Amino acid sequence: MAVFNLLLVVFPFFCLSITSFAADTIRVNQSIRDGENETLISANGAFELGFFSPQLSSNRYIGIWYKKISPKKVVWVANRNNPINDTNGELLLAEQGNLILMNATKGTVWSTNSPSLATNPTAQLLDTGNLVVQGNGNGNVVWQSFDYPTDTFLPGMKLGINLVTGMNRKLTTWTSINDPSLGDYTFEIDPDGLPEFFLENDSVMVYRTGYWNGITFSGIIFLGPNPVFTIDFVSNEKEIYLIYELKNNSVLYRMGVTPDGTIERFICDDPARGWRPYLNVMTDTCDQYKICGAYGSCNIKNSPVCSCMKGFVPKDTNDWEKADWLHGCVRKVPLSCERGEDFLEYPGIKLPDSRKAWYDRTIDLKQCKNRCLRNCSCTAFANLDVRDGGSGCILWFGDLIDIREYEENGQTIYVRMAASEIEAFKLSKGNKRLMIIIPITTCGGIFGICLGIFLIMRMKKLNKKGSTQEDLEEQEDNNERGKGDLEVPLFDFQTISIATNNFSLQNKLGQGGFGAVYKGIFENGQEIAVKRLSKKSGQGIDEFKNEVLCISKLQHRNLVKLLGCCIEPHERLVIYEFMPNKSLDSFIFDERQRILLDWPKRFQIINGIARGLLYLHQDSRLRIIHRDLKASNILLNYEMTPKISDFGLARSFGEDEIEANTTRVVGTYGYMSPEYAIDGLFSIKSDVFSFGVLVLEIITGKRNRGFSHPDHKFNLLGHAWKLLNEGRSLELIDEKVRSSSEISQVLRSIQVGLLCVQQCPKDRPDMATAVLMLSSDNVPSLPQPKEPGYFATRIVHHNSDPSSSTNLSPPSNSLSITFPGPR
Repeated sequence: MAVFNLLLVVFPFFCLSITSFAADTIRVNQSIRDGENETLISANGAFELGFFSPQLSSNRYIGIWYKKISPKKVVWVANRNNPINDTNGELLLAEQGNLILMNATKGTVWSTNSPSLATNPTAQLLDTGNLVVQGNGNGNVVWQSFDYPTDTFLPGMKLGINLVTGMNRKLTTWTSINDPSLGDYTFEIDPDGLPEFFLENDSVMVYRTGYWNGITFSGIIFLGPNPVFTIDFVSNEKEIYLIYELKNNSVLYRMGVTPDGTIERFICDDPARGWRPYLNVMTDTCDQYKICGAYGSCNIKNSPVCSCMKGFVPKDTNDWEKADWLHGCVRKVPLSCERGEDFLEYPGIKLPDSRKAWYDRTIDLKQCKNRCLRNCSCTAFANLDVRDGGSGCILWFGDLIDIREYEENGQTIYVRMAASEIEAFKLSKGNKRLMIIIPITTCGGIFGICLGIFLIMRMKKLNKKGSTQEDLEEQEDNNERGKGDLEVPLFDFQTISIATNNFSLQNKLGQGGFGAVYKGIFENGQEIAVKRLSKKSGQGIDEFKNEVLCISKLQHRNLVKLLGCCIEPHERLVIYEFMPNKSLDSFIFDERQRILLDWPKRFQIINGIARGLLYLHQDSRLRIIHRDLKASNILLNYEMTPKISDFGLARSFGEDEIEANTTRVVGTYGYMSPEYAIDGLFSIKSDVFSFGVLVLEIITGKRNRGFSHPDHKFNLLGHAWKLLNEGRSLELIDEKVRSSSEISQVLRSIQVGLLCVQQCPKDRPDMATAVLMLSSDNVPSLPQPKEPGYFATRIVHHNSDPSSSTNLSPPSNSLSITFPGPR
């Protein structure tokens, strides 16, 4: 009877010990032992985790493999560089959530070393083949094998870089089929320029995929939509990665890199049949990285496969004749950045190496061409995204490398050529088409004459509509239309509507407090920017007239130029010169764009803004206080010259006026001076404060409003003052421009910025002094800044857009301002 009772107690534990390792999970202090052939099996039975030995090897490893397919295909190895030489290994889940692989002497061979501590952790093999450690009772993943791939890329796995943590998920080959230790080949993403995946052999480039063009990688034209899987490429400020998911879970699919560097893909729809090749990425000689050198193009159907692009010749003719194409090609006629240079079109190709390319998703191909023409270093351009006819812009600088030709599905690139080459090409092309052109010349001439007559009559009609104030005054009453004080060219609404394609979304450049801004093109080809007053705008006819009146009387290279306005019964439009590089904030606060502004360019922008303000405060016919100076109101032209814009909130002063008071505080939080935000007092020193904020934002690449630091609660101004007092000012500079920085200029700019944001207006320099200080080479001669007027704002209302202008009518309970002292 006693024996029977003992069996009742022992038997359940015996069953548990058997079933616990036939399941997919182990818990704290449970382990998998090699000598007892214990494994984990995923819930659907697709994957198995346990100890294994490769072919022709007695070494033991912890790995994951496909359960139902023979021969065994291992997709992940834990201790790939530290094998165990006997069958006494044990994989244990420790109390804090770390998986630990131990040998016979209980020495640690491998560990997850997870930085996150977990309570009640479990380790589970998922149906995807991912081994995850979860804890804290809520399924929170503290470690997963998908973050540490070996040579296999599985569905649901991210392949790429986490820009926040620095984690780089890449594939690394086995040394051989008998040895899973780190091999010579790696397949990983390079995040520079336009991100691409590269296969490297001991840091030597072997192959690249091309960048993601919205559908596939430009160098893998057959990797588009298919019935087996969906593929997605994600690129943002936090992550850059590739991921794919199977459409049918009954099908197995994997991608891997073999020890000899072959990138292969396999599919299995029947475990009994095993794996079948799906496609190999590297298929022919032309897939070898830059096999034809710079400006060389590879076509697998040609013999030899390499040839120079049109307008180029071999750099070394002797080597080229020996099929040694490494040195590539050079231009027949070098570029000189003269008028007449244009682009030759090359369709159906794999676009060049884009690691040094620049891109913009918001502009079209025509704008892309203009931007490339204006930069003498730009050698080629193309569409960024091939979907829906193409969109976005890529610019290449320097040599074009690793180009190949396709019969179909390739992309088109436009390569910059010297003016004489363009003319020669046109002449050659023209001779071939001469017989076609001659018969239609007469008809074309007649059509041209008719078109010319029509355009002349059209222009006369537009002129009669009135481009002056007097003509429009004859049509409608001045007071009703609100034109009585305006001394600028006036345009009719139809002309502006045609120029902006009826204010289409494709032409919209942005949105501000005034309303939407659109790009337009007049019939003569002139590019314009049009601000259209929104009916929902907090600004109205007063701000509209104020902006037009202010800026119409101002002329300075660092102020945006007003071309005219339009006043209709229900429309208020302001027409400016077009600024192709948009606003300063789109560069300095953007993770990718800000790299285009090196330190010399940023210092040039700081000085340009300073000179523009000096003109407003001192040298213009009217003394103008801008009252809304901020990064989004600094526009940049083709040469990145800064121009102050948006004068809707500006106020003009008489020669003897130095300060004014208002019961309507307007401006943008983070840029407003304390005396203005609290008491409604504004002066030229209010603009000086805003300028100081701008200087520090340009240097750091961070916004004043919303800035946070783990060591204190100061905003950007307080943080900068703290570092200055500690002699650590250089820590402020944006890491993207440190290599191009001139230390004396940086220190001088920081000190000037802090002098401009001092709490007391009397302590702040005027703009004439600020301009002088910026040009001074002697930093120690500058006064030491006092405590800045930094404060925190908290808006109770729902509008919390940091870039929006805000109107406050003191006293108000919606604004809370404090002045925390330094700690």
